[in-house]
Amino acid sequence: MRQHREHHRITRVGWLRAAVLGANDGLISTASLVMGVSAAQLGTNAVITAGLAGLVGGALSMAAGEYVSVSTQADSESADLAREREELAESPEAEYRELTGIYIQRGLSRELAERVATALTAHDALAAHARDELGITDTSRARPVLAAGTSALSFAAGATPPLLLALLWPAAQRSIAIFVGSLLLLMTLGALGAGLGGAPRLRAALRVGFWGVVAMGVTGLVGKLFGVNAPLP
Repeated sequence: MRQHREHHRITRVGWLRAAVLGANDGLISTASLVMGVSAAQLGTNAVITAGLAGLVGGALSMAAGEYVSVSTQADSESADLAREREELAESPEAEYRELTGIYIQRGLSRELAERVATALTAHDALAAHARDELGITDTSRARPVLAAGTSALSFAAGATPPLLLALLWPAAQRSIAIFVGSLLLLMTLGALGAGLGGAPRLRAALRVGFWGVVAMGVTGLVGKLFGVNAPLP
């Protein structure tokens, strides 16, 4: 008999969310920062220095924010599991009835629900309650270090292309090159992330492209208005 295999994308949710968010943020924020400084008609050294500072600061900020956020989730999960472990030790019969009731609500007959609850309780009562009562599984468990590292690396990866464009392109065409190159990369990244997650690619690409245009356009305008050639107040 041919083995039936299924490939689900839900296992990618944790790292995929952090990676896509980090890369998008790195690309948009660094491209906007470099465009703003470039539009202010500052020298290449100033543009690159600002971009590098944005890359390092942004990557560390993303890592710290993601670590704190996911650590809070992990602490809540650990507290819930500890409480459930105590309840199983103190009131096993009540917990058994609770598990049985969950399966009945999901459509099983009482007899079958009791058999399932008995089997799962004998196998691993805490795992059964964590999964079916609390919604906590190995796939969905919070992993702060993984999330922080993924965010930092993906932010740095997203921030690198605008820096390279600023470094390699002549000053006269720098802003246009950064805008066009970053926009194309943003839309590609949005489509890639949507494809990995099983979502519509075109809609995701247009969505991230729109906000990229807004961010780069506004910061470029700010740089133009308050640049070195702007009139003094």
